[in-house]
Amino acid sequence: MDIREYFYISITRSDEQDIIESVKKGIVFKGFNLWVLVFAIFVASLGLNVNSTAVIIGAMLISPLMGPIIGMGLAVGISDFEMLKRSFKHYALSAGVSVITATIYFLLSPINEAQSELLARTSPNIYDVLIAFFGGMAGVVAICAKEKGNVIPGVAIATALMPPLCTAGFGLAQGEWMFFLGALYLFFINTVFISLATYLGIRFFRFQRYTYVDKKRGKLVNRYIMAIVILTIIPAIFTTISIVRESMFMSRANSFINNELSFSGTQVIQRDISWGDNAIKVILIGKKVHEANIDSARSNLRYYHLGETNLTVTQGFDADSLNLLSLENASIEALYKQDEQTIEELKLRLSKLEQETASYRKINSLSEVVTKELNTLFPNILSVAIGQSIRNYTDNQTPDTICQVHLNTKGKLAAIDYQRITSWLQTRLETQQLEVIE
Repeated sequence: MDIREYFYISITRSDEQDIIESVKKGIVFKGFNLWVLVFAIFVASLGLNVNSTAVIIGAMLISPLMGPIIGMGLAVGISDFEMLKRSFKHYALSAGVSVITATIYFLLSPINEAQSELLARTSPNIYDVLIAFFGGMAGVVAICAKEKGNVIPGVAIATALMPPLCTAGFGLAQGEWMFFLGALYLFFINTVFISLATYLGIRFFRFQRYTYVDKKRGKLVNRYIMAIVILTIIPAIFTTISIVRESMFMSRANSFINNELSFSGTQVIQRDISWGDNAIKVILIGKKVHEANIDSARSNLRYYHLGETNLTVTQGFDADSLNLLSLENASIEALYKQDEQTIEELKLRLSKLEQETASYRKINSLSEVVTKELNTLFPNILSVAIGQSIRNYTDNQTPDTICQVHLNTKGKLAAIDYQRITSWLQTRLETQQLEVIE
């Protein structure tokens, strides 16, 4: 069995023409295509604004941005320079319209915070280069196949052509030039390496050239392509080196903390590792660690390739006041809950005291007025004393607060007058817990 037959792809001259015509149709941005692009940009910008991956993927599915990029790679591969000019023209048009549309959206949007989905498009690296290249290879194989399936939309999603343009619009709208330049660089990476993959695929399948290219001119074209590829990839390489170095620093720092700062009776509650500042800051709680032990751990930094790193250790509670050997996350949460419960209880007590104080103030303010009104209604009343007292019961009932009114009168009040005065006072003082004492 020959394994090569499983990978063999045959393309006839008739197939070539169909493929080229199909790609040409996808190059032009005019009418429907341009409006679809505008609406897709709005959808993608909304997705970036609310940090929704699903919305961003949906926008990339309906975006027609792949057409001119594949067209440029195909045009160079078959030496059709008229097609290359047309592809570049519509590529520039689509990119310009996309950035302007996204800028307008972000100028109008009330949400100005850069979300994680948006930030992810501002620092391209070598992995973005590889994604664009292999995505482009999948794309060129797909356009050469009779049954294309969902490969082209999949390539558009994998290489994320649209989000960088939306991020560039966000950068323009907010005046964040690093966002703008980083996002455009990512879009340029995708453009160059999808086109490069398309060019290599077309040459691999031996498409017939439109115009004769002699060896000298062919070498010149290859040099131009190589120069563009190298200039595009260099910044991504530096970014990748920086990312790898930071990742290695973080890994070494965490290993150092776990191995060297693990003392009996203590716990690391916070670690702050800064690769840019070349610093490690750690907060310990529990039994106090002697400075000699910390200095010993600091001297071991060199064994983790962290010799130039500045280590700062801050110690918190002492074990004499709090047994931190048994203090786990659950118990810490319990302490917080206990504090919250105490605060709520204090709030309830304060509210009750405020109500009682308000009641006393109300009675005091009404005392003089009620005395005059009672004297007008019942001239036999000489003076009135109003106050509140606690009534306790001998049969274990709950004590209650009553309002007591002491009357000083000329002679004994008639029973009917006593009832009328009691009823009037209950209405006037707005309480049924009332006792009138003559």
